[in-house]
Amino acid sequence: MKYNLLNAQRKFLEIPHNYSLDVAVYQGGYGSGKTFAGALLGILLSIKFQGISGLVGAQTYTLVRDTTLKTYFEHLENIGFVENLDYRWISTEQKLVFRNGSEILFRHFDEPNKLKSLNLGFVEIEEMSDIPYDTFKMLLARMRQKKRKSWKNFTYRIFGHTNPEIYRVWISKTFVENPAPNYRLITAPTTQNKYLPDGFCDELKKLYDKDYYEVFVLGKSKEMNSNLVVKDFTQDNIREIKYQQNLDVHISCDFNVDPMAWVLAHKSEDKVFYFDEIVLENTTTQKTCEEFCRRYPSHKGRIIINGDASGDNRSCTSEYTNYVIIKRTLAKFGYDAEIKIKSYNPPIKNRIAAFNAKVKNAEGDIGLYISPKCEKLLYNIYNLRYIEGTSKIDVPSYSQIKQTKELKFLSHPFDAASYLVDFYWAITL
Repeated sequence: MKYNLLNAQRKFLEIPHNYSLDVAVYQGGYGSGKTFAGALLGILLSIKFQGISGLVGAQTYTLVRDTTLKTYFEHLENIGFVENLDYRWISTEQKLVFRNGSEILFRHFDEPNKLKSLNLGFVEIEEMSDIPYDTFKMLLARMRQKKRKSWKNFTYRIFGHTNPEIYRVWISKTFVENPAPNYRLITAPTTQNKYLPDGFCDELKKLYDKDYYEVFVLGKSKEMNSNLVVKDFTQDNIREIKYQQNLDVHISCDFNVDPMAWVLAHKSEDKVFYFDEIVLENTTTQKTCEEFCRRYPSHKGRIIINGDASGDNRSCTSEYTNYVIIKRTLAKFGYDAEIKIKSYNPPIKNRIAAFNAKVKNAEGDIGLYISPKCEKLLYNIYNLRYIEGTSKIDVPSYSQIKQTKELKFLSHPFDAASYLVDFYWAITL
């Protein structure tokens, strides 16, 4: 197998200095070959340095399993390696073992203290911007596997790949503002990947809003003009939306108890219209469902339930899931509801990206409209923010809510609305 690497991938693999440790980040847009290059480097190091111990990880194991590990297996197949001959996958230990004794562990970094006993020759980090700086520093301290005499021209290596940062956090400070001489940042826009299908980037431009396109396709590190979660929302997104009793109604649910927040919408193939919301304090799923039936007693179209995937789990207070309660309650009023939810909730940044792309995509097309009746949802649009300098949503604390009751309505209506958008127009980051 012969790979024709992109220029950025070659720079990522090759070391331009003589320091004993190389720290490199491959920063690029979707389809820029980040994970491809990282997995390839991990395999090459394992083959070249007999008996080396490597660690591959991300903040969540789901990301490691579904993205990085999958790419490792694809490389092994392309190279011509045969399982149980050239390498073994030990699922109980989540470990690749090569015939030459090299090993690669696949782990999540959510509990970094569990990794402190490792002595490693290399570390690969998926979505490096998602891990805390303290985790990165801990991994640096793990680069102390004893070198073997057969390891010629060996360099300890920590390498990661990530999308560009939306907000300046530790990667920008460490690799751009004041980098050490052995720290390298390699950038690669999606548009430079000549192996992508024709029109790939043009389709992404239609899908994403302008800021996300510049970051996740063109590979630009940029700070948004505001720390608001919802970008580019204007009066053009607000319109009087009349409920249509013959059209399908989508009820998208967030099952927080105080408040519980549901949004009601009609949708077309490429647009969503939020015409009402049900936001109740200190309530139950059944009471919220009864409120819907009180407001819309003569609905003729279908009722489709979207929302939080965790609502399909049983709670400690009921033998039924929230969605079973909804179906049973609606059935008492003569409605047959259809449940359409994901098997698990995606990362919140995916929902945010999908929602913003509907607000306005990079070509200026609007695909999301909200009625003035949706006061709590609009309150979220105008007030839900990131914590300054991070990509974490600034959810108010209990003490803040005690002082300002209105704060209790932040996040839940937005969650309900974004579950619906993510189900029908998902974006994978």
